[in-house]
Amino acid sequence: MRICYMTFRSVTPAQKAEHLLRRAGVDCSLQRTPRWMEEQGCGYSLRLRHRDISVAADLLKEGGAQYKKIYLYRENGGYEELHL
Repeated sequence: MRICYMTFRSVTPAQKAEHLLRRAGVDCSLQRTPRWMEEQGCGYSLRLRHRDISVAADLLKEGGAQYKKIYLYRENGGYEELHL
């Protein structure tokens, strides 16, 4: 399963995003940003499946929840920023 992370500046917008996505049936989990992303300056992130990322981004834009960036986690430990 391919995993993505949507990053947020703080916990409040991340919680709003989590609520919007769960209400729409998108499975996600709120967490502190993984260590490998700390240098990006993001405190909180939502972890979700890659297959849900486009729908999630659209739902958040419609709901007014702003995320910073989206990353695809690679099995080799790296990551790639996704641009939607």
